[in-house]
Amino acid sequence: MMKKEVKIPPIKEGIAIDHLPKNRAIKVAQILDVGREEDGMVTIGMNLQSNKLGSKDVLKIEGRDLTDKEINKIAIIAPDATVSFIKNYEVEEKIKVRLPKKIEGIVRCSNPRCITRSQDMKTKFIAVSKKPIQIRCHYCERLMNEEDIEIL
Repeated sequence: MMKKEVKIPPIKEGIAIDHLPKNRAIKVAQILDVGREEDGMVTIGMNLQSNKLGSKDVLKIEGRDLTDKEINKIAIIAPDATVSFIKNYEVEEKIKVRLPKKIEGIVRCSNPRCITRSQDMKTKFIAVSKKPIQIRCHYCERLMNEEDIEIL
């Protein structure tokens, strides 16, 4: 039996986000607001075979860079993801995202009574656990799991 190979086209300049857990590429694309006029070709690979994860997603965006805040957003959605910065079809730099210990202005508190929901103030959370993802609100101390997390 011939081994099938999945090919995702290379990009000349931009970013490749790899090692996304299965079914996370769309969510990452949404939080990065992919599809803006200035974005080039966008490739989403879903349910690809992975030796590490079993199956994974990949997202490539041509002509795009990432801010530290965007990298932190990715870390909240996919704490084991890697981001490759590509120039002239070559990986210029590759980083593994890290869930920040302090998360500010990125996540909405799920507690409807939290002060951040009624007043104009930046949300603040402390990372409690990476696997499973758990964060705690600095103000109301609500512990939020992955399914409670809403990215701003």
